[in-house]
Amino acid sequence: MLSDDIKAQLTGYLQRLQRPIELVASYDDSPAGQEMRALMSDIVSCSDRVSVREDTTQALKPSFGIAAAGQAPRVRFAGLPMGHEFTSLVLALLHVGGHPPKVGAETIEQIRALEGDLHFEVFMSLSCHNCPDVVQALNMIAALNPNVRSTSIDGALFQDEAQRRDVMAVPALFLNGEPFASGRMSVAEILAKLDVKSAQRGAAKLNAEAPFDVLVVGGGPAGCAAAVYAARKGIRTGLVAERLGGQTNDTLSIENYISVLETQGPKFALDLESHVRQYGVEVMTLQRVARLDPATEPGGLAEVHTESGGVLKARAVVLATGARWRNVNVPGEHEYRNKGVAYCPHCDGPLFKGKRVAVIGGGNSGVEAAIDLAGVVAHVTLLEYDTRLKADAVLVDKLHSLPNVSVRLGAQTTEITGDGNRVRGLRYVDRVAGGEQQLDLEGVFVQIGLVPNTDFLKGTVELNRFGEVPVDEKCQTRVAGVFAAGDATTVPYKQIVVAAGEGAKAALSAFEHLVRTPVPQAHMAMAA
Repeated sequence: MLSDDIKAQLTGYLQRLQRPIELVASYDDSPAGQEMRALMSDIVSCSDRVSVREDTTQALKPSFGIAAAGQAPRVRFAGLPMGHEFTSLVLALLHVGGHPPKVGAETIEQIRALEGDLHFEVFMSLSCHNCPDVVQALNMIAALNPNVRSTSIDGALFQDEAQRRDVMAVPALFLNGEPFASGRMSVAEILAKLDVKSAQRGAAKLNAEAPFDVLVVGGGPAGCAAAVYAARKGIRTGLVAERLGGQTNDTLSIENYISVLETQGPKFALDLESHVRQYGVEVMTLQRVARLDPATEPGGLAEVHTESGGVLKARAVVLATGARWRNVNVPGEHEYRNKGVAYCPHCDGPLFKGKRVAVIGGGNSGVEAAIDLAGVVAHVTLLEYDTRLKADAVLVDKLHSLPNVSVRLGAQTTEITGDGNRVRGLRYVDRVAGGEQQLDLEGVFVQIGLVPNTDFLKGTVELNRFGEVPVDEKCQTRVAGVFAAGDATTVPYKQIVVAAGEGAKAALSAFEHLVRTPVPQAHMAMAA
């Protein structure tokens, strides 16, 4: 099952076990069941502190639990945790075995304080790059708190179970049998959702912060670059964001960032965070900004208000809020989101194995999605509003070579239809021949570009008709002391390397602004 190199690495990791652990396995006669037997045998061979026994009572087979010797398993995998989830397996073995997780003491205390019988189930897919964060977070919580159990379910292997729960997108989280959340979540985000008072504590911390010289709003490549460049000037720098990494967290592979031949998006996001924290930037995550109040006098303090009720003050603000997937905005899209309407083919594609799906969008993202899905689903129909595909020629050639892909050009999607529980079809208007057409299918993947995250700036900072922030060559907006960078701005080419460069430029411009702007006497006293 495992290669000799992998077993050698696993042997090294398992030397960190602080106590014996037991694998409690439930097999069946399927190929996956046979593979699980081999996996259990390989893990046991890597450490004399690991043993295995069989349990025939589990409903989901093949599956296995991990427990400290003499205890019932609180961490369980239904399916084979390979691919992106192999790291989740290794961490689960270590954490159940007493090896301390890499989180702060405050987080561990918050986990151990959770009360009540909490059974989490997370549906994931082995090709999903967002799922491991959720799986690892829940497994760690279960390893630390005896009141918590976590079961990770491979939605592609247990497709009937996924359909019974109406799971059409991963990661999908259930708590005690009821839907809890969907999408990528960190330990902090899960704890914040469980602890209703955490938002109040977070707002109080923000309100206690002294004014910043530069406050960056946004944690993607532009925001992180701005924070690093500002902090290197020796000025008090803060960064407020929902999460660090921005869209790179949701990017499978990055191959065009100069000097980095190839990396995975989540790893790139972690590298951004490490770089920011190295310079002592005050990082405030899990915060969504609700309003910006610019300074009312030259050299005064701008105020950034968060949805949690916190208020941060700064002499200069860099807006680097990035962008999100653009909706097609037709009837049925919102109703069937995560019930057949999806936005990530890598994450959710395996859930549509053997089904008919559509991809809306003929740019690079749409064509790449159709190519990826063609290897999993029964048939892909790509719909493009224009009369030609806008993707790179090499991608278009690959698309046309696939036998289970059809392309509809001049197709304007008008409605996504369903039976009330999940997607059953799509309607579109043929802009060339005329008339409305109906497609019968089970999934729709929307890939039509991005929309900037600037809604909170309406009425404060000028926006163009696309919602972008207009900036000059120094990343200045028309509001004194407010700068902007990255995908939220009018700068063309929404690329990581462009966003990072613009973030650096915005920080340098903000520093120049601070040097040239006197500080009012009252604000000097506040800072002191």
